[in-house]
Amino acid sequence: MQMRTVEIIVGAFILAGLISLGILATRVSGFNVSDEANTYSIYARFQNIGGLVVRSRVSIAGVNIGQVAEISYDKTTYDARVRLEIDAGVDNISIDSTASILTEGLLGGKYIGITVGAEDEYLADGDEITDTQSAIVLEELIGQFLLNRF
Repeated sequence: MQMRTVEIIVGAFILAGLISLGILATRVSGFNVSDEANTYSIYARFQNIGGLVVRSRVSIAGVNIGQVAEISYDKTTYDARVRLEIDAGVDNISIDSTASILTEGLLGGKYIGITVGAEDEYLADGDEITDTQSAIVLEELIGQFLLNRF
């Protein structure tokens, strides 16, 4: 009887560990099951996204205001078209704002930083940021430096 109790306790600990691991995995991955009615989409085009991925953060002044929802290739302009999901509470991004692909530290991941402009009109759902700055690719910089050096 005592052996059966030990087996039940060990089984309960293993089950609790698996549930905890599942919760941790969903939190780290950024998976969200809630409805997305509290966001709106804006678009930006970049010549080079340089490692930007879906679910990368979007920030203004270092504050997270949304995430990258979709990245697609535009066959007519040969650019990457990025759809940004912005929190509905941030509804004051002016139409002359700039979107830049930045790096978190020297070797960190890419994210989009928005610099707000001065216009009184604001971007709405489906609008596009026209002023963008593509990612700076470290390999290209090193190549240009070496070509100019020799």
